Amino acid sequence: MPRNSSILLLPADRPKLSQFLFFLLGCLATTTFAPFGWYLLAPILLLPLLFVCLTVSPRDAAKYGFWFGVGMFLTGTYWIYISVVVFGQAPVAIALFLMLGLVLIMSLFLGLTGWLISRLASGEPWLLLFVAPAAWVLVEWLRGWFLTGFPWLGLGYAHIDSSLAGWAPVVGVYGVSALLVLSTTAVLVALLTRNREQLIALTIVVMPWLVGGALKSVEWTQPAGAAFASTLVQGGISQDQKWLDEQLLPTLDFYRKETQRVPDSAIVVWPEVAIPSVTDQVESFIAALEADSQRSGQSIAFGILERVYERSGEARIYNSVVLLDGESRQIYRKRHLVPFGEYFPVPAQVREWMRMLSLPHRDLSAGADVQPLLVAGNGVELAVAICYEDAYGAEQLYALPEASLLINVSNDAWFGDSIAPHQHLQIARMRALEVGRYAIRATNTGISAFIDPRGKIIKSGPQFKPVSLTATVEPRMGMTPFASTGNRPVIGLCLLIIGAFWLRTRSS
Repeated sequence: MPRNSSILLLPADRPKLSQFLFFLLGCLATTTFAPFGWYLLAPILLLPLLFVCLTVSPRDAAKYGFWFGVGMFLTGTYWIYISVVVFGQAPVAIALFLMLGLVLIMSLFLGLTGWLISRLASGEPWLLLFVAPAAWVLVEWLRGWFLTGFPWLGLGYAHIDSSLAGWAPVVGVYGVSALLVLSTTAVLVALLTRNREQLIALTIVVMPWLVGGALKSVEWTQPAGAAFASTLVQGGISQDQKWLDEQLLPTLDFYRKETQRVPDSAIVVWPEVAIPSVTDQVESFIAALEADSQRSGQSIAFGILERVYERSGEARIYNSVVLLDGESRQIYRKRHLVPFGEYFPVPAQVREWMRMLSLPHRDLSAGADVQPLLVAGNGVELAVAICYEDAYGAEQLYALPEASLLINVSNDAWFGDSIAPHQHLQIARMRALEVGRYAIRATNTGISAFIDPRGKIIKSGPQFKPVSLTATVEPRMGMTPFASTGNRPVIGLCLLIIGAFWLRTRSS
């Protein structure tokens, strides 16, 4: 590929136009994720960004990375506006501030990625081959925890259905991202080199995909007991109707009757805050469910707001999952809360202003980082994640190897008929694949699904409709390589590469 062709000189000759083109490339990057699933576009969209990182200054590469990020996060997270305005009833200005603020912050991370790649590659294609995957994944990981983190739209999630997914049980979603960037960078190296070097680069292009395809046939975990029937129940109640007083009794009646209709299901799972109330206001209903559980031998897991009074008399409210096993009442409390959704990191004056605007501003309390596992009546131990907790895969690993089944309850009704529920299901599939466990995912309005240990959907229900789904799941034992090590090997390797190349550039 000649470097003096007009299209390749565009970043230098027409910077404003080229930045706009990178914005459009970022917009297209959203189509590689669910519900579109055009993952083969990812290398094509990344190639121009990697090329400018190789050929322009670090400062300019940061600009192109930033505008790529603006396009990707604007089109990939527009659903925040829906949750804040349509269902949160907040002023449009507030919604735009929160949505655009998040887009700009996340885009700055991609700007940092461009700057770092350009700075360390120093215009050398073979150096880019090492630097680009390490820098991309390191920054992707950083934005997954910095200021509570936002790990949405990690490149690896888009490849849950590609042959690269075979790597997920070995290196996790960040490792999948790294291998995608490695393969794409090798394409660029092959285009810029000749003869033997080009052959080596082409080999690197295809190896992650070939090996990933072979890894898909590996059984990383084994059965840990007999398979059993399980049911998930989806209420299909819109977020703007869910908390109406007149909706409470019909909601309780629906969930209880649907559970009673499946007496052969050993575990029945209801969504996040399926009961739109706090525990002490529906104690009689919970007692009735306990009686049902004792008679049927079922374990019933449901989401609810749990109110707990401290010795001081102060009340704490948790977003919890309660498990009734016929003998006891077990509780898991959400640990990773959503900023500006479940807690509000703002000064007292801003809280008062929010009160005047009739915006929700009460903080929920976070559960402990490590909690006892919920144990169903049939002895199966459960790893529970509430809502977007499942986007933080490494945080769930403390439950393994004891947990033999994953449970995710969520309320994606906040995002209406947008791409968010599809993205969230994609994330849940990656979690099942990484640890080799079946997953039961119950949501208020969809997409509810049963997922197998390979990340494939066994059965899923329609959105926005009441539905009960029953499927056979199997407890699994054993540890995938990723479940044993988490993100440490991948992030550690990326840190070593970036550190070594940083010292190299400093010394030269």
